[in-house]
Amino acid sequence: MPLIQGCDAYHVAMPRGRRPESVLVRLTGGDAVGWGEMAVPGGAAGPGAAWADLETRMAPALIGLDWERPEDVSGAADLGASEAAAAVDTACWDLWCRTRGLPLAHALGGTRTSIVTGARITPEPALDTITGRVNKAVGAGHTRVTLDIRPGWDVEPVRAIRQVYPALALVADAGHAYSESAGHLAALEALDAYGLAAVERPFPAGDLAAHARLQARVRTAVAPAVGDLETLDAALSLDAGRALHLRLDRLGGLTAARSAHDLAYAAGWDVWCSGTGAFGIGQAAAVALAALPGCTLPSDVSDPAGGPVFVTPPVRSSGGVVGVPLTQPGLGHEIDEERIERLATRRMRLTT
Repeated sequence: MPLIQGCDAYHVAMPRGRRPESVLVRLTGGDAVGWGEMAVPGGAAGPGAAWADLETRMAPALIGLDWERPEDVSGAADLGASEAAAAVDTACWDLWCRTRGLPLAHALGGTRTSIVTGARITPEPALDTITGRVNKAVGAGHTRVTLDIRPGWDVEPVRAIRQVYPALALVADAGHAYSESAGHLAALEALDAYGLAAVERPFPAGDLAAHARLQARVRTAVAPAVGDLETLDAALSLDAGRALHLRLDRLGGLTAARSAHDLAYAAGWDVWCSGTGAFGIGQAAAVALAALPGCTLPSDVSDPAGGPVFVTPPVRSSGGVVGVPLTQPGLGHEIDEERIERLATRRMRLTT
């Protein structure tokens, strides 16, 4: 592989400061360019510490790095498992694949030519509003819906959706909001009657023992939050779940996310994945990840609406399906570098 000769970063936000925001990472080596995307958390005052880490630690470690495969970079440059590291790792994979003329999905081991998609529904006080939003998602072709739940707002909305859509793949995301109190456990166990694909993040992150106790009591697959491979290993050992939501931003990039997929797939867990950011690059990487054979549930891989898109063609769901780019190298999309330069509110450039 040619040495990494340049590392650029761009902070891009919606016009007039509206969300979403992302940091886009661009790596150059030889005649090729690779891209990655990191979402800036809602409510954050810009990219903050992540930007500083890119500028002062990661980028200098990457410049001139001698590497053969993307898997080599994280350890050699000591990237860690942050969201910024995930953007860098994705850019390494894109650069490596473009240098070799390989589609990213094939390089990762993907076997699918298209991905079926899911959608997320946030809490609403009115049940008819919820069912109307689910109807809109199903009408768009999505075959899995994730519903955000919370204590006191859980069984009733799930029941309302199930009455209208008895066969829809439905995930209830609890957002770590439940405890092992009698009332909370009763609600989580009551959800078992509605044939959910998974109950995601019921308990505080890291409390795998509580997840294991719940999994022993319910038929529904429990999906603990997994931010690193060590946590996944522990969850597998404890039987703390049977489903995994692959978030390449939380795992530190495609390298770790692929390893997590392999572990979960070997254990017989269901897997689905989601992208990061709203400008197309993170979603394109998620499509390649969702092409892996163990991604058995519909994934959140299409572009969120409302923001400028920097990839051509856009990552769009058509009738609930997104095609996997297999005729172009890397992410399989052209990146609008001119538009990124024009819309960026902050830039960082480091070269040899």
